[in-house]
Amino acid sequence: MIHVTAAPRPRLTAVTEGAKVTPVELLFDLVFVYGFTQVTALMAHDPTWPVIVRSLCLLGLLWWLWTGFAWLGNVVQADEGPVRLILFAVMALLFIIDVTIPEAFHDNPGGLYGPFVFAVCYLIVQLIHNGSLFVAATGSPAAQRNTLLLLIPHLLTTALLLWAGTQHDWPQTWLWAAALAVTTGGIFLIRPEGWQLSAASHFSERHALMIIIALGESIVSIGVGVSQIPVSWAIIAASVLGIAVTAALWWVYFDVTAIMAEHALHHADDNARARLARDAYTYCHMPMIVGIILMSLGLKKVFEHLSDPLTTVGIVALFGGVALYLLAHVAFSWRTVHLLKPFRLGAALIMLALIPAVLAMRLPALVDLCILVAVLVALVIVEFRRHATIRHRIRHGDPGAALAY
Repeated sequence: MIHVTAAPRPRLTAVTEGAKVTPVELLFDLVFVYGFTQVTALMAHDPTWPVIVRSLCLLGLLWWLWTGFAWLGNVVQADEGPVRLILFAVMALLFIIDVTIPEAFHDNPGGLYGPFVFAVCYLIVQLIHNGSLFVAATGSPAAQRNTLLLLIPHLLTTALLLWAGTQHDWPQTWLWAAALAVTTGGIFLIRPEGWQLSAASHFSERHALMIIIALGESIVSIGVGVSQIPVSWAIIAASVLGIAVTAALWWVYFDVTAIMAEHALHHADDNARARLARDAYTYCHMPMIVGIILMSLGLKKVFEHLSDPLTTVGIVALFGGVALYLLAHVAFSWRTVHLLKPFRLGAALIMLALIPAVLAMRLPALVDLCILVAVLVALVIVEFRRHATIRHRIRHGDPGAALAY
């Protein structure tokens, strides 16, 4: 996640302010659609708490694989010189990781040992990223030193993953949690002084597109879940409600939040910009992605039990995933423009309070989905009406109005 201004090299092109996401980066990101789908399917197939915790840890590690190359693409142009070839090679490794996800915890008979394949491919991708970033940081000894320091959490994480491959149940779960904690904490402890972010628009757009990918995965999971079920009025109603949830989550991010955050990142000075990008985008976006994937799992369970009560896992995933997404937005807005979003905080707390209430009432899954949609629609309407004037200014040429939002 380091970003520095690339030294002049014959075959590397430095990224400058105003750069946009390149087509090769979009292609690279699409590999993660399959990864997200695999994680959701893994949790849906065995919805026990150890599997869910491990799957979310796996999702977190996928995030760290992606975000490293998001930072690299903000250092050097991704579609110029050897960088595109590096991305193609990494895409192949990431696809192997995606294919291995069903065997990341327990190996299937025959073939290579799945947990070890996952761990080794994870390490190779991180080594390629660190090597590429080290070369791009030529001329900046501090950045190269920090790039080498990144090897410490990556190597420790791989060791924990290899160890986890020899364990089962909760011991394996704790090792996966430790692996994610080592990477997440280790990267945060590396001080960002001397790092630079070349293009705020590129960085914010890259993360916004990843939110779109995660939301798209939730739609795919709905479609896959109902493809073998005869169409009924209940299916039609649930489909409309599922799209309403996705649309509401899109609205929460893209209506004004993304605009405000990009403006704040663009106008931050060089010393603060890298820290802001790290905190608001690299760290705050991870729980957003996790929340969307959890919500996607909840939607899959809704379509499996339209007329029956959801299990505890389904209810926690559905309401808890949306709550996590909203809480991450509260943190994101506070870190970027120092504004607390009370309505989003309130909606998140309502979601959390609804978990035990819905469990106790044992309502049909379709009714649970109606309740979720009602809270999200109410949130969107209240924010739309409460901030109508400021919202219009932000969306029509005055993003600096965020300070009054």
